[in-house]
Amino acid sequence: MSSSVSIATDPRSARSTDQWWRTAVIYQVYPRSFADGNGDGTGDLAGVRSRLPYLKALGVDAIWFTPWYISPLADGGYDVADYRAIDPAFGTLAEAEALIAEAADLGIRTIVDIVPNHVSDQHEWFRAALAAAPGSPERQRFWFRPGRGERGELPPTDWVSPFSGGTWTRTTDPDGRPGEWYLHLFAPQQPDLNWNHPDVRREHEDVLRFWFDRGVAGIRIDSATMPVKDATFPELVHSHGPGEHPYVDRDGLHDIYRSWRAVADSYAEPRVLVGEIWLADQHRFARYLRRDEMHTAFNFDFMMRPWEIAGLRESIQSTLDAHGLVDAPPTWVLSNHDVTRPATRYGRQDSSFGFAARRFGTPTDLVLGRRRARAAALMSAALPGSLYVYQGDELGLPEVEDLPDEARQDPMYFRSDGQDPGRDGCRVPLPWTALGPSFGFGEGGRAWLPQPQWWGRYAVDAQAGDPDSMLTLYRVAIRLRRTEPALRGETFAWVDGLPDHVLAFRRGEQFVCLVNFGDAVPLPPHDTVLLASGELDGTRVPTDTAVWLRV
Repeated sequence: MSSSVSIATDPRSARSTDQWWRTAVIYQVYPRSFADGNGDGTGDLAGVRSRLPYLKALGVDAIWFTPWYISPLADGGYDVADYRAIDPAFGTLAEAEALIAEAADLGIRTIVDIVPNHVSDQHEWFRAALAAAPGSPERQRFWFRPGRGERGELPPTDWVSPFSGGTWTRTTDPDGRPGEWYLHLFAPQQPDLNWNHPDVRREHEDVLRFWFDRGVAGIRIDSATMPVKDATFPELVHSHGPGEHPYVDRDGLHDIYRSWRAVADSYAEPRVLVGEIWLADQHRFARYLRRDEMHTAFNFDFMMRPWEIAGLRESIQSTLDAHGLVDAPPTWVLSNHDVTRPATRYGRQDSSFGFAARRFGTPTDLVLGRRRARAAALMSAALPGSLYVYQGDELGLPEVEDLPDEARQDPMYFRSDGQDPGRDGCRVPLPWTALGPSFGFGEGGRAWLPQPQWWGRYAVDAQAGDPDSMLTLYRVAIRLRRTEPALRGETFAWVDGLPDHVLAFRRGEQFVCLVNFGDAVPLPPHDTVLLASGELDGTRVPTDTAVWLRV
């Protein structure tokens, strides 16, 4: 086997221990669906605290919590009404502080979500804005504009929301007459903030300090490319020059994140900034990861690619190249709370992911999907950088696609008039036990989203003692990431000279990950098979199988 080096060890970087985030395994907790501690059907902080030993056994370095703040839940908590208070459905601020401390005692750090693009329509600022007159100081924190047309009956622009539908909602004046319109790139219950206003900047920096002071190790920045708007509100065109889109990836964002980085770096143990950055342009993407901005950002390109060797290799290489420009660690993620689960997605004829293509009735082969999801887990876990695991993927949970319509809660479903199934199917509460009320999710016997009857076969207690289970695969892979010297470093090289349907790369001098996308192939020369995603056929690697080798 010959190899071509893509990333070599950085001579500047004998990485200090406080840069834990460069190689961390980070577990995403969606609090409503993780574990229910009080039996009311909704996951909560008491439930998470009770399951910290599970996360310790899994081997994760940090937990990322999606929003746990007070929220009307118009968009799963991403409509925040108060950043300094925990939603009563989840618990109290004191419980959050206890959870952060208890996790830290187990060696697990905490990351929380901040949503700079918008707040809830129940936030005190927006309630004050609605009560105030047009042009008032209260309205300057948002984007209020008169409508077009003779009587202002048309929205200021024809922008289309990622949630389907328009991006403007008209207000009603105190006298009952139609008033101004306000901007919401997402749901109407999520009014966009005006980041030209000093109050908005000051408030968010204060919120960062509020959570950092309570021991939070980092923040994940939701919709990080969208807060800054072109205040002239032009109509969208088919293509834009770099930085010229009216509300995506505008250059003014970088001043915001430099100020946030200054806050993060002001702590004795510097805090970490993680961006949700959906950008196809890798050079524009890398600008957010310069040394005075974010530490890491989610790698959505890799997550959205189909199970196909050329595209995945291209995505891995372009990711490494882009991050290498700014000496930032890549991140690898197969799904999250917005995305069809891998065990379902990889079993489809089109195994890529795209919001626009998601529809009811898409056929899937779960046996095939599970086999590929296992291989994808090993492939991503072997790559240099940090690894994100969305809760339940370590159990191989499939998407729940037959939820009753009356149970669905995602605005994507409602705003598409039921065309888009939405994201509820990847948010169904976890099964902890094969039997019992709500499969061990809580003692109340019900869950906020209905669990299918077959959910128990994926339960933690059904997999924990099974050497061939998905849970065991994840536990062993994460343990090897800690113990194999090559996987603790940042070296990477492609392995050449193999069949075209085989993807292989080397980490250090003695570790190789091989992924077979086609007909069975013989194992290359090696000393030890460390781990395989499926049963090997003697000395041959079957299709859709990944294997870790010590060579």
